[in-house]
Formats: sequence, structure tokens, C-alpha cells
Amino acid sequence: MKGFGHAVVRLRIPILILAVVLLIPAAIGYLNTRTNFDILSYLPKEIETMRGQEILANDFGTGAFSLIVTEGTKDKDIKRMAEQMEQVEHVKRVLWYGSLMDISIPVELLPSKYTEILKNGDAVLMIAVYDSTMSSDETMQAIEEIRKITNDQTYISGMSAIVVDTKDLSDVEVPMYVVIACVLCLIVLTITMDSFLIPVMFLLSIGFAVIYNLGSNFIQGEISYLTKALAAVLQLAVTMDYSIFLWHSYCAEKEVSHGDKKEAMANAINETLASVVGSSITTIAGFVALMFMSFTMGLDMGIVMAKGVAIGVICCVTVLPSMIIVLDKAIEKTKHKALMPDFSKVSKWIVKHFYIGLILFAVLIVPAWYGQSHNEVYYNLDSSLPKDLECIVASEKLQEKFNMNSTHMILMDSNIDSKQVNHFVDEVKKIDGVKTVIGIDSILGPMFPRDMVPKKLQEILDNGEYKLLFVMSEYRVATDEVNAQCDRINEVLDKYDSKGMLIGEAPCTEDLIKITDRDFNVVNWVSILLVGVIVLVVFQSLSLPVLLVAVIEFAIFINMGIPYYTGTVLPFVASIVIGTIQLGSTVDYAILMTTKYKGARVSGYAKKEAVEYALSNSMASIIVSALSFFAATVGVGVYSRIDMIGSLCSIMARGAIISMFVVIFLLPAVLRVFDPVIIRTSFGFKNARRKKDEEKQEGLV
Repeated sequence: MKGFGHAVVRLRIPILILAVVLLIPAAIGYLNTRTNFDILSYLPKEIETMRGQEILANDFGTGAFSLIVTEGTKDKDIKRMAEQMEQVEHVKRVLWYGSLMDISIPVELLPSKYTEILKNGDAVLMIAVYDSTMSSDETMQAIEEIRKITNDQTYISGMSAIVVDTKDLSDVEVPMYVVIACVLCLIVLTITMDSFLIPVMFLLSIGFAVIYNLGSNFIQGEISYLTKALAAVLQLAVTMDYSIFLWHSYCAEKEVSHGDKKEAMANAINETLASVVGSSITTIAGFVALMFMSFTMGLDMGIVMAKGVAIGVICCVTVLPSMIIVLDKAIEKTKHKALMPDFSKVSKWIVKHFYIGLILFAVLIVPAWYGQSHNEVYYNLDSSLPKDLECIVASEKLQEKFNMNSTHMILMDSNIDSKQVNHFVDEVKKIDGVKTVIGIDSILGPMFPRDMVPKKLQEILDNGEYKLLFVMSEYRVATDEVNAQCDRINEVLDKYDSKGMLIGEAPCTEDLIKITDRDFNVVNWVSILLVGVIVLVVFQSLSLPVLLVAVIEFAIFINMGIPYYTGTVLPFVASIVIGTIQLGSTVDYAILMTTKYKGARVSGYAKKEAVEYALSNSMASIIVSALSFFAATVGVGVYSRIDMIGSLCSIMARGAIISMFVVIFLLPAVLRVFDPVIIRTSFGFKNARRKKDEEKQEGLV
């Protein structure tokens, strides 16, 4: 280990050259990593709704559709517009009431049940069917082209349109997330560090690590837009501690190395590597826990962020020290007095009044637990987007003009006769909230001549193996009403076709709700177990894993309980990932203080003095770490117009501050109260046990 630090110092110039050169393949990898904007695509592939989507794409050659509302447009113009849309690559067919027969035939000859659903006054409903999947690049490009063709009175809704608008908004905002996070971190570091230049070097070093991480995602083929948006900000937030530790260690080593800065840096690298590896493991464990989700976005985010933390550690002990040695003179010229106060008096007061922390715990634990377990969350993906986006305006227009909020698709065996299909359709129409069902048999009916229906329309609705039906619903996706509706449709479908499938955004979202409810419990327990095992190994203690994890879990309860009392509805992702991220990232605060407590206790300090020593010598580091995490995330939370990203960052920022206060005010009380238990259930406390016996004899305990 000792040779590693000297090797880095000796090879500092080649390391910096290599670091710059590696940015090139990293940038190429980043640019060639596809971003997936369809959250529903991360559902398990084996569930029925996802298998149905695959059949729809492979057998029908139809993977997606859009509902289009056009107002104040003449039939001949709609026909021309539909024909132009069909010329767009990957648009398979555009259906509207004029598709059922030639528009020269009077509309009155069409069944009224379809003219009513497809036409309302001057508003006409069209369905654009694509030969590509819901969130594919081809479908997104097709929607962009359709928007160029249509007029200002035409509105495109549906999941694919949501994906397009999410992509456009994300592409604009993500670069700003990084800028905002860097600026706010720079402000915090400038205040808390003792040099104006060193914060810039911290950000440069972490910037290298972020680019390497994002570039290496090319191996995965694609990452979710949520992971892409949060990766840089989160990596900055959780790895900043390592840079701060290296700098403090280097400054301390300079004082004892008699001016030999290279030797001081070599020693600082070795010390930092030993310390941050242990610290980073808990953070990595938090992200590894996400990989246990059935909803594979957790796997996506977990891999990217665990990898990012590991790369951050490597850059911290190679790139950053090389920069510091090379620019040492410039750093010295920008030195200033750090504005962090002395916390020794505050520490003594907190330890002396330790019961305050225990009282606050007793008062807050029940409402915090109740709040976090009764949060309201949303699963409807368009709820996270600004109301002025085109897709959201289109959805509102669809609801306003046609009282429709979602559309399901049904795949039935093509061999089922028309009479049975019509019986099925009649039953489905009676289900609450179903406006109508459109399929080849329901369109024709017993008296409607099949040869009057265009061949292209017949091919879309019946490919010889499956019949495709569209169910128009009044209910919004992810509501209890639409979930009950889907369940009832499935019950009816099973009577007529046991192998039939109900697919679409609403059924997929219902599966998402069921799966993520399970994932929430799995991720929480896996993260607690992993972090607990790491603490057990680090401290060789049976009691400390329980105590430290309990302290941070209390902070998580407070953080996640606040939305319940403020009436804030959270995106479903927040309820799953925040707990494990906050635990993995901020348990380091508790580990730092406990390490100093153990050192003081083993050195012969009495219980109270050991806790005071631990708190006074760790408080500054905990505050700087928490403020850095807060700075990296709070700005993004305020700025982002995508609520799923903004909410996650805001909650993480708040969580860092809450963990900071809980560790500073509650952990000293826990260490003081449970000191006898800790000593008896931990290895390496021989001197502490001896001191304990002496205190008993003197009547001090």
C-alpha cells in the first residue's frame, strides 16, 4: 500500500496525460450510449403485458400508436393530412372515421356508435399506428415528422408522444443540472476549504470520473433517462467526501514531513485509499441494493452509480493528487482562512445535554414512521411533466373533446368467430368507464359489408393469427378506477379467450404498481442488510451495526415522512430509491464519528469524554460533507421541470441535512447510553473495558 502513494507521486505527469487522453474514448462512448425514455420498458419481460407488447410488435408489426385530435379541419384536409402522415417512415396506418369507407360516402351511413366516438362537433379523433415500438428512436422521429405535417389545431397524445417530449425537455435540462450542481458545490467548498483553487481541482477531478463513468455506460448499450439525468449530480454528491479527505490528510502530512510535499502526498494517498475504500463500500452497497429490484430500472441505476463511486475513488487517489502536486504553488497563492468555526464548545454542550436528542427521537419516531408509511405516490408518468408540454396539452384536449383518458389494446385469437367477439365486446362496453371498443368485428357488425372496409384497415385489426381491439376508457392511467377496469376486462376476456391479452399503458402501469410495491420492501431490507454487514466487519461489533443503521433509518423516516404532512405526492421511484441512497451515502457520517469514539475509548478516555472527542473531531467533516451533498442536489431539485427528477434531488438534498442533524444530535446520545453494550459486544475494546472497570470502582459510572 505504501508503494502505491509514492508511485502516484512519481508518475503524476503521465497520470495527468493519460487522464486527459482517456476523455476521448469516454466522450465517444457517452455519445454512442442510447438513452431510454420509456420507464415502462423496464418491467419484467415475462409478465403478460410485456409479452403482449412483444407479440404486437413481432406478429402485427405494430408496436405503438398515438391518439390525435384535430379541430376545425375539413374532411378533405383531414384526409390529405392522414395521407401525408402515412408517408412518414414507420407510420403504418392512420385511422379515423374516414378510414372506415371512402369519405365521398355520407357519414350518416357509418354506424353512429363510431361517428360519435371518432367525431365530436368540429373535433375529429385519429389513431396513428406505427410499425416500431413505443419508445424506439424510429417512433420518436415519426412523431416529430407528424408534428411538422399537422396544423396548430392538431394535438398528438399517447405514451410515445410523452416519451418524445420527455426526451426534448431532458436534453435541454441535463447539462444545466451539472452546471448548477458545480456552481453551488464551488460556493460551499470555497467557504469551507482554505484555498480558492482547491475546490476547482476537486470539481475537475470528479468531472473526469463522471465522464469516464458516463462513457463506460456504452457497455450496457443504453441507460434510462432518469439514470442519465441523476448520474453526474449523484456522483458529484457522494464522492466529494473523498477529495476533501485527501486534502485534509495532505495538509496534516505536510506539517510532519518537514516541507517534503511529495512525501506528504504519498502518505496522504495511502491514508486516503485505506479510509475511502471502507467509506465507499457502504455507498456502493446502497446502489447495489437497487439491483435487486424486479423493475430493472433499479439494475440500470445501480450499475451506473456503483461503477461511478468506484471510478470516483480511483480518480481521487490518482488524478487529484497529481493535480495538487503539479499546481501546488498556485494553490499556496490562493490560500485563505477557512470559515468553519471551532465546534469544541458546541460538542460539549450536545454531549452534556444528550437527553435532548433522546427526547426528540421519542417525540418524532412515531409521526415520522407513520408519515413515511402513508405517503401518497403517483405512477402516471405524464404527472411528472410540465402542463404546457405538447403531449400534456393533447391529453387534456382528448379528455375535453372525447372524455377519453386512456386506451387499452386487446389481443384475441383470430379463429374466434365474429359472433363470440361481438358478445365479448358487448360485455366489455358495460364495464364502468369504457366508452367503446373498436375492432374489425365490432366495426362491421352483422349488417355491415366487409368489402366496404379498406384492406389496410382489416390487416391492422386482424392479421390472421390475432384480432386487435382498441378499448377507449374514460379513466386516467394509474388510478384505482382504471386498475379495477383492467381487472374486470381481464375477467371477461378469460371467458372468451383464455390466452387473450390486455396490453397498453394502463395495464402496464397496474403491473408497475404491483411490482414496485414488492421492490420497495426488497430494496430497503437488502440495503439495511448490506450496510449492516459492512459496519459489522469494519467495527467487529454486534451492536454497532444495529445502532448506526437505526440512527440513519430514523433520519430516513423523518425525510420520507415530511411529504405526508405537507400533502406532497411523490413519484413512485422516490419511495423506492431514496431510502437506500440516503442510507448508503450518509451512514458514513455515523461511521466517521463512531470510529473516533472507538479510538478515544480504546485510548483510555472515559465514556463522556470519548463521545465529546468524537463529536468535536468529526462535526466539521460531517457538516462539510452534508453541505456538499446538499449543494450538489438542491439546485437541480429547484430547477428541474421534470418532477420525477426534481423531487428525487430535493428529497436527497433534504435527506443529507436531516442525516447531518440526526448524527450530530442523536448519535452522541446513543453512543453514551449504549456504551456498556457496545463495549461488551465489540472486539478491540480491551482498554475501554479496563477503563470501564476503573470507573465502576471509582463510582463514576
